[in-house]
Amino acid sequence: MHGSHYDMMIVGQGICGTVLSSSLILQGQKVIVIDDANNKAASKIASGVINPVTGRRIVKTWQIDDVMPAAVRIYQALEKKLDTSIVKQCNIVNFHASEQMQKAFADRIAEDPTYLSTPPLSNAISAAFDAPFGHTVIDPCWLIDVGNLLHHWRQYLTEQHTLVEEVFDFNKLAIKADLITYDKYTANKIIFCEGAKGEDNPYFKKLPFAPNKGEALLVDIKYLDNRFIYKKTVSIVPWKDSIFWVGSNYEWNNNNDEPSLAFKEKTIAALNEWLKLPYQVVDHIAAIRPANIQRRPFVGMHPAHGNMGIFNGMGTKGCSLAPYFAEQMTRYILYQTPIETEANIKRFNH
Repeated sequence: MHGSHYDMMIVGQGICGTVLSSSLILQGQKVIVIDDANNKAASKIASGVINPVTGRRIVKTWQIDDVMPAAVRIYQALEKKLDTSIVKQCNIVNFHASEQMQKAFADRIAEDPTYLSTPPLSNAISAAFDAPFGHTVIDPCWLIDVGNLLHHWRQYLTEQHTLVEEVFDFNKLAIKADLITYDKYTANKIIFCEGAKGEDNPYFKKLPFAPNKGEALLVDIKYLDNRFIYKKTVSIVPWKDSIFWVGSNYEWNNNNDEPSLAFKEKTIAALNEWLKLPYQVVDHIAAIRPANIQRRPFVGMHPAHGNMGIFNGMGTKGCSLAPYFAEQMTRYILYQTPIETEANIKRFNH
């Protein structure tokens, strides 16, 4: 690829870099993406679940009434553009772990039934699990095939000759008030979508990153209905054919991205206590998520460098938050419309 000038330079092609670059391209921007194809990136092993209900208090996920419809619309548009399968509805069957949780869900349904119901399960699903305290179905939930999305978007960028495959080197970066230069490429603006690597970005390292480690087992469960997600002490998420993603834990003070024996043993114990079907563990994956203590995204432009921005910090909610805020970031860059206060990095200007 020969050197050229671009409207936008995007660093990173995880879920954030993918949806932001696609949003900018949709608005007619000339975009170049720099990415090193890191197979340990959190996006590449994410479950892809968009769940509108969260926490032991069973409350709506932050901004979900706006975020979820935007995410589905954007992923469906990318499906059409890339001619591949990316998003499907895949509701969660939440099996209650105790009488207290059974009552908590019943109380929540009585108070606000949005997204929650208790329909009867098929005989096959009922027989597959030991669930003495009943269940609640969360509807709608959505499942994003993150691997397929990243692969096909990367293929698209390659065909457009707008992908540079290398580890980003800050020594090659030069910043002027009206121009970004990286190696032989120039751009009007640069946006960093580096995931967990953002903690080491010299321009944004003062942001309160708090990366956490996530792990999952890939498990072959041949006789389990893969049209649903199942949740109790762990989540069982359709991955491919009869393979399910099973996880995940949260380790806030662990920057080691290697799979741990402790997680594997704990997850297998949870499966054995709950799942009645035979299964086989086929893989064990781990990565560091780009989270922060506030659990709100990092979206916006650097206070001292107006042509340099960040789009990061989505934590465990990347599949749901990234499309919505990619549109906000795009509109902010092009039309100066506001970014949500709780997501805008201006909240840290002090």
